[in-house]
Amino acid sequence: MQISARGDYAVRAALSLAQAYPALMSAQAIAQEQEMPRKFLEAVLADLRRAGVVRAQRGAEGGYTLSHPPRDVAVGQIIRAVDGPLAGVRGLRPEETQYTGAAENLPSLWVAVRAAVREVLDEVSLAELLSGKMPAHVRKLTTRPDAWQPR
Repeated sequence: MQISARGDYAVRAALSLAQAYPALMSAQAIAQEQEMPRKFLEAVLADLRRAGVVRAQRGAEGGYTLSHPPRDVAVGQIIRAVDGPLAGVRGLRPEETQYTGAAENLPSLWVAVRAAVREVLDEVSLAELLSGKMPAHVRKLTTRPDAWQPR
C-alpha cells in the first residue's frame, strides 16, 4: 500500500485538529505546526470537510475542527476522504476483479490485502494515535523483527 502525500497530510492535519479538539484551528496554524504547504493543505481540508470529517467556521475567529470527537474518527475514514478506497486494483474494488487460468484465485488475495489494511486503518482512532495507545494487534505488528526493515 502506498500512502499518498495527500493522505499523509490529511492524517497529520487531523491529528493537529484532534489535539486541539474541540477548539478551532486555522489552516495557517496547521500548516505551520505540521510544516506543510498551506495551499495544498487547504485542498486537503476541503476534501475532509466534504466527507464530513471536519467542519469549517468562517470569519475572523474561524477555522477547522473535527466533526466528531477524536476517539470516533478512524484513520481509514481520513484516507478514504482524500484518496478513495483503501485498496484498488486497476481502478476496481478487489471483489470486482475477475481472472481466468493461473490467476483465477487472485481476487481472494486482493480482498485479503484490503481486509488487512482495514484491520489497521479502520481500527485506530485519532485519539489512540495521539496517545500512542493503539490496539494491541496493531502494536504487535510493529514489534515483528522485520517490521521496520525495507524489502
